[in-house]
Amino acid sequence: MAKVSKNSRVGQRAANAGSGRDFVKVITSVKDPKSGKYSYKNVMIHKDKVKEYLAANK
Repeated sequence: MAKVSKNSRVGQRAANAGSGRDFVKVITSVKDPKSGKYSYKNVMIHKDKVKEYLAANK
């Protein structure tokens, strides 16, 4: 019976296109104009588009 090591299985998962490691969580604070309180908006974005997202939501 052949066994596959854990490290080789992890390497195979990371090699898949569109893996979860390509996404980052961005948290932005949003101030409510009426009450003045802050709330936080959580978004999962592809790591290549983070700068575009932050520039659009200034």
